[in-house]
Amino acid sequence: MKKSPLSHIRNIGIMAHIDAGKTTTTERILYYTGKVHRMGEVHEGAATMDWMEQEKERGITITSAATTCFWKDYQINIIDTPGHVDFTIEVERSLRVLDGAVGIFCAVSGVEPQSETVWKQADQYHIPRLAFVNKMDRVGADFANVLEMIKTRLGAKPVVIQLPIGAGETFSGVIDLISQKAYIYNAMELGAKWDEVEIPADYKEEAEEYRHHLLEVISEYDDEVLEAFLEEKELTTAQIQRALRTGTLSTGIVPVLCGAALRNVGVQPLLDAVISYLPSPLDIPPVEGIETKRNKPVLRHPDEEEPFTALAFKIISDSYVGKLTYFRVYSGTATCGSYVLNSREDRKERLSRLLLMHANKREDIQTVYPGDIVAAVGLRYTKTGDTLCDTKHPIALESMHFPEPVIFVAIEPRTKSDEDKLFESLEKLSDEDPTFKVQINEETGQTLIAGMGELHLEIITDRLLREFKVKAHIGKPQVAYKETITKPVKTEGRFIRQTGGKGHYGHVVIQMDPLPRGSGYIFENQLVGGTLPREYIKPVDDGIRLTMNNGVVCGYPVIDVQVTLLDGSYHPVDSDEMSFKTAASMAFQDGLRKGSSVLLEPQMKIEVVVPEEYLGDVLGDINARRGQVSGLSTRTGQHVIHATVPLAEMFGYATDLRSNTQGRALYTMQFDSYQQVPDHEYNKILKKVRGFV
Repeated sequence: MKKSPLSHIRNIGIMAHIDAGKTTTTERILYYTGKVHRMGEVHEGAATMDWMEQEKERGITITSAATTCFWKDYQINIIDTPGHVDFTIEVERSLRVLDGAVGIFCAVSGVEPQSETVWKQADQYHIPRLAFVNKMDRVGADFANVLEMIKTRLGAKPVVIQLPIGAGETFSGVIDLISQKAYIYNAMELGAKWDEVEIPADYKEEAEEYRHHLLEVISEYDDEVLEAFLEEKELTTAQIQRALRTGTLSTGIVPVLCGAALRNVGVQPLLDAVISYLPSPLDIPPVEGIETKRNKPVLRHPDEEEPFTALAFKIISDSYVGKLTYFRVYSGTATCGSYVLNSREDRKERLSRLLLMHANKREDIQTVYPGDIVAAVGLRYTKTGDTLCDTKHPIALESMHFPEPVIFVAIEPRTKSDEDKLFESLEKLSDEDPTFKVQINEETGQTLIAGMGELHLEIITDRLLREFKVKAHIGKPQVAYKETITKPVKTEGRFIRQTGGKGHYGHVVIQMDPLPRGSGYIFENQLVGGTLPREYIKPVDDGIRLTMNNGVVCGYPVIDVQVTLLDGSYHPVDSDEMSFKTAASMAFQDGLRKGSSVLLEPQMKIEVVVPEEYLGDVLGDINARRGQVSGLSTRTGQHVIHATVPLAEMFGYATDLRSNTQGRALYTMQFDSYQQVPDHEYNKILKKVRGFV
């Protein structure tokens, strides 16, 4: 592969809600850039980027897939991400290493729940975005409604640079507001040819109105454009594009294009917009990390002369080459066969092979440069979020944070011969997916696997059978409850053991305070200097973290609590790290009992799109499931119910909803928060939990 200048590289993600057309759009991009010579269709199970058997069968994207293509001498590295909420982590870790993104929105459904989730994830990373309103050929397509939803639901500032000509069956092309031309696509030419014509007379007034708004908005980002706009002078295409690029890179505005990917309309202008308005590695701030030797912040610029720095963002098990580690290079270069340092593990790793990926196909390369997104074979210890760096210049980039699983099932091998294979396979799967957890129930000896939803665990168990050839029995899905305290409490733990020789002595005094939902765990040291030696502070924290895995209500993990170390004492001979770990654990358990611990259950945010005649039945069913309706709206003639419902009540909901609405309603669900279990449900849940364990 030829090396592209940094200014000609675009690292982008394609993101949206399930079924908005991400993979179809990506397939067209690959076709028009010459990467593939035949367009594969998602509904036929032939899409290039949906390479897993489970993706082909279900017609959805499950794992993010990377590829590289070229358009007008620009190198575009693309990651096609999933749209189902169970696989949000795939979007999260992809956004962490991308410079820009294209949000795909269905022209009928507009901004859907998962679109909102991934958009907020992109906001956290300050990623410049384009919006592509897809499926303009569908009945019920409403371009103006999608724009309004982008404003109200995403809090974004959409700037239209293309208008659709027609909608639904009458959709035939687009109007480019920058060149002030209309493009009519020839359906017989697979979108490769179109006619450039004057803007149709019945669209001229609308086009002028949108163009005026475009110029007004972008004038805020360019003094030259502002002056010309105020003086009503004609602006050149280059001036408009320059101001539009500045506004997009600042994340202040979002250029909006439109088309119909399945009918091959509007994809080439989208590619032009990617290279015109989305950032190159030179346009983003240098990445910041911590120099591990001196514990000081340090910047890494996209420069070949700087020390090698990269972030591993994805691990997959490949049946042909073994463990594949995807990483993004931020600075420096590395060659095949060279050694790099994993700064988290403080271990050297050898880059046995370097691969440029095209979905599940591989191309060997010899060197990686700043801006590259590639995969390596041979990294034994590296996990998702680890930093790979020059052995002489160790640096740790900010790692990634992953949501905790909300659902689990028991799994056991069918035969003794499957036992070793099962644990080995589960370990590989948990390496791949940080939201997939494996644990052993100490009371029953059962193996539990936990994930983000029913589909997530269904895919995992399917892969165990097909890829890893492991036969196993799977239990029914169970809710991953949590525990927390409800009032502040001060407590102490004292661990004293005297034996014939050296004894054990540890003593700590802690304050425990409940935190708002979603805060996690915070440890604070307020010891007066010299009360305890510094080497005993971390063991106190470690002892508490270990004890948090088992609460006192039902043995579930403890969340949302702050622990402050107030006081303690030690013995100059008998004290050691283990003694303080144990003392901290004793203090924390005592605090859980005194702090009126309660059981928490995951609440799911759901959105149900339902025809009017079934609205009452669906609302009644949601109420019967302990749901709280937060709002009602309308979308393309149907009602949209917004509600939160306990996950425990949502098992089998898809079947019940189909039955209640003759298959005419749709719903989406995503995790919202943990909330206290009501008193009237507590005993029922307790019986279920104890019956299970």
